[in-house]
Amino acid sequence: MPSKKVTGKSKTTKALSTVKKTTPVVKKTVTAKTLIVKPKTTATKATGLTVKVYDTAGKSMGTTTLPAKIFGAKINKPLLAQALRIYFNNSKTHMAHTKTRGEVRGGGRKPWKQKGTGNARAGSKRSPLWVGGGITFGPRTRDAKLELPKKMKKAALISALSAKAQEGTITIISNFEKIAPKTKNMANLIAKIEAKTPLLIITSEKSNNVHLAARNIKNTKIEIPSNLNILSVWNKQNILISKDALEKFV
Repeated sequence: MPSKKVTGKSKTTKALSTVKKTTPVVKKTVTAKTLIVKPKTTATKATGLTVKVYDTAGKSMGTTTLPAKIFGAKINKPLLAQALRIYFNNSKTHMAHTKTRGEVRGGGRKPWKQKGTGNARAGSKRSPLWVGGGITFGPRTRDAKLELPKKMKKAALISALSAKAQEGTITIISNFEKIAPKTKNMANLIAKIEAKTPLLIITSEKSNNVHLAARNIKNTKIEIPSNLNILSVWNKQNILISKDALEKFV
């Protein structure tokens, strides 16, 4: 039988075409994200250099910040050990002195003849084998002082002060030079701020009042900033610094 030609569209194709025409095309709109730039915070980090301030009566007067260049530096432990070894060595005098056989008096002639006496051979009374003779390998006076370059001295002192600041053993005293020249006043001040000895007191200049007030207190030393060394700082448990002297450390 002859095949029938399909004329026209089927019902399904007509339905699909109508759906395509009627369904609206939804376009995706991309919204640009707004970039919010947060302002940089300028808050300073805590350096641990804040110390308490007291007056000469032991009353709290708030806090102050130590200069980070002197009290907040990195601690150089090998340099500290080297500087302390040099200071300890230089504190020794090395004054002991013994005489060798060339320095002992006497012994100009031979004590007895070489042979025939039955005694051992002897050429001089200055021999180390004789009583009153010279000393072999005895101590001798010598200059055994060691030196540390100026830059290393300064760096070691800064390391020592920074270590004390980290330990929290530094206290600032306002108007320290005007303290009454009495031991009782200084003892009351030390007791109120709970400072322990050995104690180092640093004033801006040589103060007669501070000297008279502290001279009878054991294990207490008074210095000015220009005379400080690593040994005087390192051996002390607490350090009291005059507020005027603190300005000279900058």
